[in-house]
Amino acid sequence: MHQLLQELERRGFSHAPRYLGTDGEGREVLTFVPGEVAGRPWPAWVGDDSRAESVARLLRLYDDAAEQVGVPAWAVEASDPPRLPSAGPATLIGHRDITPENVVFRDDEAAALIDFDLARPAARVEEVANLLLWWGPWMHPSDRQEAVSAVDPFARGALLVDAYGLDDDGRRRLLPVSREIAELSWHGMKRRADTLGGGWRRMWNDGIGDVILRRQEWLAKHEGSLASAVGG
Repeated sequence: MHQLLQELERRGFSHAPRYLGTDGEGREVLTFVPGEVAGRPWPAWVGDDSRAESVARLLRLYDDAAEQVGVPAWAVEASDPPRLPSAGPATLIGHRDITPENVVFRDDEAAALIDFDLARPAARVEEVANLLLWWGPWMHPSDRQEAVSAVDPFARGALLVDAYGLDDDGRRRLLPVSREIAELSWHGMKRRADTLGGGWRRMWNDGIGDVILRRQEWLAKHEGSLASAVGG
């Protein structure tokens, strides 16, 4: 994460915190990014189309900059296997966690991304699939927060994919990738809960595994309509 932020800074990308090093106690020090960030429960503006569209544009800016960094050896060594079969080769270090909590807004526009803890080698389609999960919202209706409960996932999906500018190949891969992400998420969360305990175990006990299973079922049920909506 530190190397990624330094590489982005060298390339003039100004939409992320700068890494300043560590303090005397070994804690990482980052610049503060001023602006508005969603908390839980999400504020009503998360359901706003124009805000969501600006997130897609910001993610495209980030991925364009990250693609200049490529996938160097230090990024591969830090990765969690396996790669998604449907995503194709990794071409950049993806953010992979575009939740409303991780996007800083200024003047109602997405201005910066924060929290790069899940950054790993990825293809662009994986980034867009993660965007759709949270801002789509591509999940079971019972698991959507009130702020996005009335959002049409088909129309919103088309809006976000167009705003990002995903190519035709990526659009064709979106639904298989989204389903694979859900499957791997279930196994990954279960493994962390069993081996690491702590917060992972609490999330599992609180039902995150069931949430992911419902997402899998919803994606499978609506796969054709979702693919049609995003041009896949």
